Amino acid sequence: MVHLYPDGHTCCPKTTTSHPQDPIPAEPMDNPHGSFHPIITQQRSDSSASSINYRSSSPDSPATPATESETEPQFDGLLEELKDEGIVAINRAPPKDHFPPSKPISADIGEVQKILGEGEAKTKLEKACCGEGCCKLQALELDPDSKGHLPVVVPDNDAFRSLRIRLGALSLDSKLSKTLDLPPRTVSFLPLSDQAAPYESQVRKHPPKFVTPHPPYEVFSAKVHHTRELTKPGAEKRTYHFDLDVTEYPEESGTVDFVVGGAIGVCAPNDEAIVDEVFELLGVLRHVRDKPVMLKTTGGRWPTIWGDEMPRELTTTRRELLTWCSDLQSYPPTKPLLRLLAEYADAPNEKKILMYLSSAQGQAAFCDFRSGPHITIPQILHAFPSSQPPLPRLISVLSALMPRFYSLSQDPMVSCQRDSTQSRRVIEMAVTVHETDNWRGGPRKGVGSGFLERVAQKAMAAQVTGVDPLSLDLRVPMFRGLMANPLARQFCMDGPMMLIGSGVGIAPFRGFVHRRLMSENVTNKVWVVQGIRDSLLDQIYSGDWGVHEDKIKTIVQSRGGTHEYVQDAVRHQADLVWFLLNALDGRIFVCGSAKGMGEGVEQAVVDVIIHKGNLNNEEAHAYLEGKKNEGQYIAGVRGGYGAMNDIQRARGKGLA
Repeated sequence: MVHLYPDGHTCCPKTTTSHPQDPIPAEPMDNPHGSFHPIITQQRSDSSASSINYRSSSPDSPATPATESETEPQFDGLLEELKDEGIVAINRAPPKDHFPPSKPISADIGEVQKILGEGEAKTKLEKACCGEGCCKLQALELDPDSKGHLPVVVPDNDAFRSLRIRLGALSLDSKLSKTLDLPPRTVSFLPLSDQAAPYESQVRKHPPKFVTPHPPYEVFSAKVHHTRELTKPGAEKRTYHFDLDVTEYPEESGTVDFVVGGAIGVCAPNDEAIVDEVFELLGVLRHVRDKPVMLKTTGGRWPTIWGDEMPRELTTTRRELLTWCSDLQSYPPTKPLLRLLAEYADAPNEKKILMYLSSAQGQAAFCDFRSGPHITIPQILHAFPSSQPPLPRLISVLSALMPRFYSLSQDPMVSCQRDSTQSRRVIEMAVTVHETDNWRGGPRKGVGSGFLERVAQKAMAAQVTGVDPLSLDLRVPMFRGLMANPLARQFCMDGPMMLIGSGVGIAPFRGFVHRRLMSENVTNKVWVVQGIRDSLLDQIYSGDWGVHEDKIKTIVQSRGGTHEYVQDAVRHQADLVWFLLNALDGRIFVCGSAKGMGEGVEQAVVDVIIHKGNLNNEEAHAYLEGKKNEGQYIAGVRGGYGAMNDIQRARGKGLA
């Protein structure tokens, strides 16, 4: 039976086999919550004070007046402080059914100006920015020198319609202010001198030598030894297994080596079709795309990964730079990019829209534009076809193409493959293909996972026809990534441990179990909780743990079987979780998505601590924080390195 305490937390079941009252529980982190938007009403005409009413946008909001409405946490302290200083008066009024359910405050410039005001009140509200662009929004005004209202005709193409840009009352006569300055040109191309040495590019197989993850070591070209699909046809997400040959990986200084729980960095290229599409949209002639040129940069780390910040002169080709060095589809558009496109747009309507998005008046539209559907460089070039900036100018405002990190899925110290002559050292990893909606229809694959799926499909197609995949000489550009990450650093050969993972996040724990099998006295001190959607479709590495899985592993299915999540299994095994938290050498590892799964598991552990330790909610969180500091509760996200992949996406920044 599940009990609810007065503070709202969920108590764990009385036994490890009992089930929550709800037979089909909802994902805890996805429960809808009402959101609140401040609406301004004037208190009296002779007062400068305004009244802020909060209304709930939840469809389940009560129709009767509440005793006290709840506001968003980021506004509570701010509004109380403003109230104390006599700047605003706060009226927590009951919800009104006649208000639009989800109208952002930035949609009405009059309301924005009322709430912002000037001076100290505006400064304080900017600190609590809701992300809608309210803090920088200004009203659209007609140019005083214009002779009439000339409406903006939007570009008539599918790419522009897919952007869903809110233009409001924008016209060709609208006066725009605080538009972004034209970004500086940081990249230029020069012809090679007659005395220059011949340049040989391997653009379709390996990045140029100046793309170095940690100088002076270069990217290693790992041969694909074997690959297979781990999921079954019909699975919502496809996951592939890779065996990469690293026998000839160069030695580095110190004792750095591949370790269980570690990760490798993969330097994935942009899809060749996308690169050619950008060339066509920019009007770059075919005969110059692969012609060697002298690249000059004014500073920064680009086009290296984590090299020194300095000006550079390098020999390369235009195709190499777009394929290996510039990200064409991972980032939302920036204002420098839009301002550059506006500078080179020939059509007046396209230029006005781009300038609007780069101005104070278009701040709200820009915020919606960036946070809306995924946008790629080819898509935005299709949307504004009259803009064809020179390739060096465009590259100057694009983000660097950064490595993608993938956790090892085996113990690299004991893994090898033997061919006819010698033993080869092999590392293994699992990769799930990430897809989003494409503006043309159908899915758009991620840069890293899309590249690796193309490699896997070539190898598997060869196997079907009886061709040895090794004869294809398929390669994955990679480097020994971070071997001192939390998962690898906290792994130990003895002591009890629970491994909790969902999706491909379970992959690194397979290596943990393999390593534990080397020590007979600890094989019964490992417990695995694997979260999947449907065991018939997407249970990866089933039967491949080197141990009787039914004795150590719990399978939790969210869409088949019991309709549960891993956090439910944590609550069912409260006795075991409490034992591991209090054991001197006990550890709990969590690997999966940060949102939903990661937060849900942590809350489940807090519930265990409250129930078993007889603590309140605040004391339980403090207790768990202490266990994190002691290395007994270790949480990774998205296969250990999803968040790391996000951090890489900024030019001149990273892990150096």
